[in-house]
Amino acid sequence: MTEVTREVFGQMPQEEGGGVVEKFVLKSDSVKVEILSLGCIIAALETKDRDGNFSDVVLGFDTLEGYTRNHPFFGATVGRVANRIAKGRFTVEGKEYHLFLNDGPNSLHGGARGFDKVLWSPQVLPNGICFFRLSRDGEEGYPGDLKVWVTYTLSGEELAINYRAQTSKTTPISLTNHAYFNLSGQGSRDIYDHEISIKADSYLPVDDNKIPTGKVAAVQGTGFDLRQPVELGKHLQKFHLDGFDHNFCLQQASAQCLVARAHHPPTGRAMEVRTTQPGIQFYTGNNLDGSLKGKGAIAYRKHSAFCLETQNWPDAVNQLHFPSALLQPGEEYNHTTYFLFNT
Repeated sequence: MTEVTREVFGQMPQEEGGGVVEKFVLKSDSVKVEILSLGCIIAALETKDRDGNFSDVVLGFDTLEGYTRNHPFFGATVGRVANRIAKGRFTVEGKEYHLFLNDGPNSLHGGARGFDKVLWSPQVLPNGICFFRLSRDGEEGYPGDLKVWVTYTLSGEELAINYRAQTSKTTPISLTNHAYFNLSGQGSRDIYDHEISIKADSYLPVDDNKIPTGKVAAVQGTGFDLRQPVELGKHLQKFHLDGFDHNFCLQQASAQCLVARAHHPPTGRAMEVRTTQPGIQFYTGNNLDGSLKGKGAIAYRKHSAFCLETQNWPDAVNQLHFPSALLQPGEEYNHTTYFLFNT
């Protein structure tokens, strides 16, 4: 049985368009998750350790003000296109489109005012919450009126996120959630004692601007081979890696399949990820530098959290041998990702 409650979280500043931001709390015996109508943000996620003690395992802020300031997409739904588009431009049906550059020479996670920075319309469900918004033709430079639904449902230990979209013009789309996890509890110093595994035989090498080079490389014999669990800190040290910010290529399946697992031996907490998406971006919080203070005024430092973002491959709209990122009129974009929390 899932309990769903709602409350006012705050008021958006007038310069951000105003409007009331609501917080929705989904609660089962095993998991409690708090989701905002701003950006469909997962603001808190509490799960049990082996002794039955709950801790919040996602980074974020205690107040709305934190989320309306600049932050690295904590907990948010990002789109229209998650990840990077090289040089902020692409061509669809012979027309070139230009996007806002917010990541050096690239457009990242939807641009200047992506899906993470806008209010969504909520509908409470028996075991969750469905958010809707209409992204107008030309918003952030993208073509087509895009109707988008993001639905969170909680069943026991499993949180499911379903993404649906329909468009009036051919448009690129790739939606994901950008939660930052630390299974020892948010605010813990680092994630070096986490064990990580990703079921991927290949990954996408990137250039200095984090854009895929176009090559699909085998993980075998490299630091990107995470097919068996590795202790993260020792693994980074062994392969002289500064961290991960890479897309791992998944076996596409119509049914959900296990693609990644994180385990924190000291607490016993584990998180399994299942998805129908073709890729998963593994990011280890490399750009966190202690300047951001989150919940409880804790400074979030480098490698203090990880993200497992299920999505299409980065820059797929420009790299036509990648899985297609284009949604056509009359089609429906429909993907679900499942997070299972257990000990």
